[in-house]
Amino acid sequence: MAAVGLSPPRRGNGPLARAFRRFAANGAALAGIVILVPMLVLIAAYPLILGHRPNDIDLLALNKGPSAAHWLGTDGVGRDILVRVLQGGRISMLVAIVSVAISVAIGFLMGSVSAMGGRVADTLIMRFVDLAMTLPPVISLLVLASITGAGIVPTIAVISLLSWPVLARMVRARLMELRERDFVVASRGMGAGLGHLLWRHGLPNSIDILVVYATLQIAAAILLEAGLSFLGLGVPPPEASWGNMLNAARSTVVLEQYPWQWLFPGAALVITVLAINFVGDGLRDAFDPRSDLN
Repeated sequence: MAAVGLSPPRRGNGPLARAFRRFAANGAALAGIVILVPMLVLIAAYPLILGHRPNDIDLLALNKGPSAAHWLGTDGVGRDILVRVLQGGRISMLVAIVSVAISVAIGFLMGSVSAMGGRVADTLIMRFVDLAMTLPPVISLLVLASITGAGIVPTIAVISLLSWPVLARMVRARLMELRERDFVVASRGMGAGLGHLLWRHGLPNSIDILVVYATLQIAAAILLEAGLSFLGLGVPPPEASWGNMLNAARSTVVLEQYPWQWLFPGAALVITVLAINFVGDGLRDAFDPRSDLN
């Protein structure tokens, strides 16, 4: 009797491989990568490429337009706009990444403990999340910023404290369904503690939510930092920030006569946020299993 031939398992057909293919087929997401990667390289490596520092003053080049010496021109005290735009990108990315990392950690812990910790923990945590979500975000942001004061660390603290409640609800919704699965019930029956359940089951099954949320939230955090700095409640001068560069260029004289002082930091802010949002939308579609049905 002839043996029945079995076809070998297809490689590259797992969830991650399918997600990667969906992401690679997303033109907007790839455009975001093409824009974002060179910008991040310039932000990280500009001290090795350019001969100016963010606060170097050239008294012979006050309010000068783009030239061979200063590619994007100078500001009212002779500082190089290009270097300050790149340094502002460093500050914005630092604030955004650190604040989002903190808010993701808080949101995951709150949501997962609420789902896995029992009825009392669920009730207490969810009522606290409801309270946090009822606070007006703009007013809360301004109040917290005025209390903590200006600076990089206070700005990170303010943004991270306002960004986690939505993620906590998303993680809780995912893990509420997960905790009824046989392997989680079996782990509980074998005496697994809360830490084991969160690390071995909660985190791996929430990683798609965390990645997509973090990517999209980085763009929101950059906008929040720029807004706070524009209002004088974020990163204070003379440290370069896209927000305080726009604030310094808000006078009518600068807006009309020296447009390079607000045009380039504003363009960097818009392009960066758009690129990150394109990547975040691509990741969201890539991790959505319903995309295979389209």
